[in-house]
Amino acid sequence: MKIKHITISSDSPTFIIAELSANHNGSLQNALDTIKSAKRAGADAIKLQTYTADTITIDSLKDDFKLQHGTIWDGKYLHALYQEAFTPWEWHEQLFKAAEDEGLICFSSPFDPTAVDFLESLNCPAYKIASFEITDIPLIEYVASKGKPIIISTGIAELEDIELAIEACKRMNNHQIALLKCTSSYPAPIEEANMSMIPDLANRFGVISGLSDHTMGSTVPVVATAFGGKIIEKHFIIDRSIGGPDASFSMNEGEFTEMVKAVREAERAIGMVDYSLTEKQASGRDFSRSLYIVNDIKKGEEFTKNNVRSIRPGYGLHPKYLAEVLGNRSNRDLTKGERMSLDFIE
Repeated sequence: MKIKHITISSDSPTFIIAELSANHNGSLQNALDTIKSAKRAGADAIKLQTYTADTITIDSLKDDFKLQHGTIWDGKYLHALYQEAFTPWEWHEQLFKAAEDEGLICFSSPFDPTAVDFLESLNCPAYKIASFEITDIPLIEYVASKGKPIIISTGIAELEDIELAIEACKRMNNHQIALLKCTSSYPAPIEEANMSMIPDLANRFGVISGLSDHTMGSTVPVVATAFGGKIIEKHFIIDRSIGGPDASFSMNEGEFTEMVKAVREAERAIGMVDYSLTEKQASGRDFSRSLYIVNDIKKGEEFTKNNVRSIRPGYGLHPKYLAEVLGNRSNRDLTKGERMSLDFIE
């Protein structure tokens, strides 16, 4: 998968996305400042959400449209929540440009075909399917038909939902697919993170896998990296005090910076399978064990446990030869502290 200049593969660095979501809290300046802040924090990309209250739901006060599911938004009606949270479409062009100026990739989650058409007019380089849209197969097909990389969150998905979404992409001849493990709770309990899913998603579906994270802190992103996750997405806010629907479970610049640092350190720690030693590691062998003369020995005297031992440092004969040495006799005088050698045996 390649998004603009960044290739995402099993061998690439983790692609780190700062999710803007509703964290502008209705202010274009907040949104622009957030993009600059995300760049400082080490993000590779900034992600928007492209919808209006009317493209995502209808304005109804029936119980079906009232949030009462144990979320931080309980008591609100869907239309009112999305009216508060949406990113005005007239901001998008400026936000895309601001991201480009900062060297960040900007892309978005569309929530209906009109949003896809709009984002296409802005040359959106990739698309994200939000967790709750994974069952919208017509939308996934339409997004996939644009031939751009498509990143799909699996927050509410059962196995069949994921299979149907993957099939929809492939029907459109789009194989640039990534699946993100996601727990659709806000915030998400860490014990429900199930990071073992990350390698399973990659292996089962033959795609890039990663994490769309709603837990608090950096622990889960670091574990995701260790499990082979190549995309990490976190909600990002310049300051939680500005408020907004997603503020409470979003990272500020300092926290995001620490997360990026921890992820990059985890990548370096994972390394590769390599049994050779670096120059520094090899020099450490000087302090390993080897066979030394530990008491003076006269020519013809027998080598015993009292005059030959395995000790530090490691410049003498390898300890594996101890049994071969013991019981034989010396062909010369030897002094305490000499390195043992097979040449000393009669």
